[in-house]
Amino acid sequence: MSKTVKDLIRSIVDFPHEGIVFRDVTTLFADAEGFRMAIGQLLAPYKGERIDKVIGLEARGFILGGAVAHQLSTGFVPIRKKGKLPGAVISEAYQLEYGEAVMEIHDDALTPGERVLIVDDLLATGGTAAAAITLCQRLRAEVMGCAFVIDLPELGGRKVLEGLGMEVHTLCEFDGH
Repeated sequence: MSKTVKDLIRSIVDFPHEGIVFRDVTTLFADAEGFRMAIGQLLAPYKGERIDKVIGLEARGFILGGAVAHQLSTGFVPIRKKGKLPGAVISEAYQLEYGEAVMEIHDDALTPGERVLIVDDLLATGGTAAAAITLCQRLRAEVMGCAFVIDLPELGGRKVLEGLGMEVHTLCEFDGH
């Protein structure tokens, strides 16, 4: 029996806090066949579309986004946590469960009219991805969609992103958070 992407994701109970089940994609990344399958499935809806850059969100989105960009023969742009990028950046704050975080992109990473795809491992509340969408749009790029390995539907991230007019593509879902 062949494995699915979901089969290759390890669940770790009570990490990083009690009551949380952490969905660990490193086991997926370590399986060569599974990793290739995930990359193929992430980019499948966008084959034939013009994608100028793939945007990867810190940190596991760098791994996935880099591989997707390679397969699409396009550029890769990281969006990082505040203070991690050298040079001139633009910033966008977003809400966390307890507090606020800030994401940044180089101010010259995208040019007006470029078509971009946002990639990350996990869609939870949608805050990080929404901040990334805003950053790309502030640089006048066109966000073609958002692709994630995992969706946690109970946390409502898909609805947030779809409410921003985004197409959302996920490979699997897990209950809880």
